[in-house]
Amino acid sequence: MSDRKKIRRALISVYDKTGLIELAQALNAQGVEILSTGSTAKTIAASGVAVTEVSSYTGFPEIMGGRVKTLHPRVHSGILADQDNPDHMRQIAEHDIDPFDLVVINLYPFEATIASGAKYAECIEQIDIGGPSMLRGAAKNHGSVAVVCQPSQYPLLLEAITAGGFTLDERKNLALEVFRTTAQYDLAIANWMGSAPENILPEWFGKVWTRKNELRYGENPHQGAAIYAEVGSPTGLVGSTQLHGKEMSFNNYTDADAAWRAAHDHTDPCVAIIKHANPCGIAVAATISLAHKAAHECDPVSAFGGVVAANREVDEEMALTLSEIFTEVVIAPSFSSSALEILQRKPSIRILQCENSETSKQELRPVSGGMLIQETDLIDAPGDHFQNWTQVCGPEVAPEVLEDLAFAWKSVRAVKSNAILLAKNGASVGIGMGQVNRVDSAKLAVDRAGSRVAGSVAASDAFFPFADGLEILLAAGVVAIVQPGGSVRDEEVISAAKVRNIPMFFTGTRHFSHA
Repeated sequence: MSDRKKIRRALISVYDKTGLIELAQALNAQGVEILSTGSTAKTIAASGVAVTEVSSYTGFPEIMGGRVKTLHPRVHSGILADQDNPDHMRQIAEHDIDPFDLVVINLYPFEATIASGAKYAECIEQIDIGGPSMLRGAAKNHGSVAVVCQPSQYPLLLEAITAGGFTLDERKNLALEVFRTTAQYDLAIANWMGSAPENILPEWFGKVWTRKNELRYGENPHQGAAIYAEVGSPTGLVGSTQLHGKEMSFNNYTDADAAWRAAHDHTDPCVAIIKHANPCGIAVAATISLAHKAAHECDPVSAFGGVVAANREVDEEMALTLSEIFTEVVIAPSFSSSALEILQRKPSIRILQCENSETSKQELRPVSGGMLIQETDLIDAPGDHFQNWTQVCGPEVAPEVLEDLAFAWKSVRAVKSNAILLAKNGASVGIGMGQVNRVDSAKLAVDRAGSRVAGSVAASDAFFPFADGLEILLAAGVVAIVQPGGSVRDEEVISAAKVRNIPMFFTGTRHFSHA
């Protein structure tokens, strides 16, 4: 026996009129009585479908510019009456109230209004009161009432109308969507009222994410994983389009995100190659293909199986070079048709097109029992511009050396601490990262650079606590240093640079990345 519940009486009140006439006509064809409000009722009536205005039914006019129209016992009793409860049915009958079997509501566009930059008073008017109340009431009473809150659900509703109504499971799913919708709506209001736009760390905030895709597993095969998109317009990596290749893995996503951010730290054509969330090569050049070649030369061994990000369109020349290297993911704003054809010959490579380089202003990191939130570390502090650096020792540097120092400083942000990045001619030549002391990072950077260390410049993401790490770099042939400064032993470090007559700059800003 079917548990479908026939739709006999419907309440409709929608801001978004998409599909409204077709819906009203389908309900009318099945003999469903329709009650509606204001502009919704006028739209239905204009289509030739019979409709009863709620104000006529309640005997109470819409007042206060529509603020009060459905907040009435005759409306809410018809929504909340449990039709399987004889006492409920007796009570509404005593008051000449008929129950509703269907409620169709969509809400005032509050989020779109605040996003438009509307004035405060206009935003306040777009806070829906009656709509959420009716939606929640119908969702609570889903045993008796089907509730629809999005025009995208109308095809399902039209199918149910002809099938004889919704099943209980279908009504449960509709109710769940309502509670998700009203929760998101209330979060948007609370976030807007509770913090100024410039407040990155509000006293209270909430976010809503929806699952975009379930992944095969997490960092390891025994871990479940999925990727979620923040509700709204997906931006950044989550909003990218996969043009080719196998499904993205958890580790692919983390590396692609790190590569995408690293490439967009630079305004010149830049390529960043990431392996295990750390760069194994970053370079800028006159063309994106030259940038890729220079980035790859930094550490070809580690680049094997890496993730490549470009901040310009991938051209045919870059694609030809890249096709000869085993690469897990390549991500760029666009790909030329010839480049895409070349890369698609590789069955395993994942090709992502991501046109939006926007980075969230907040970084969220779960900890046991809570969440750490910080402002995202961007290349936007005063100390990130060489005009604001302080030269603490050494002779004046040539313009090309200063350009390399500026490049190295921007690039070191992407490296896990303790971070040392050696650069020459707009490209990294050696990178030391993730060590528990800066001496080991300096040794690692020098070792990976090999003979290329001679004539290179060095950037350190945080200050040198002692002169020993700096001395390793200077002994290897580094010709200039940029670092934040701020150590209690700065004078000792400066003295070590003075001994070799090496220019050193303090930025006053650090880009330490602990995770």
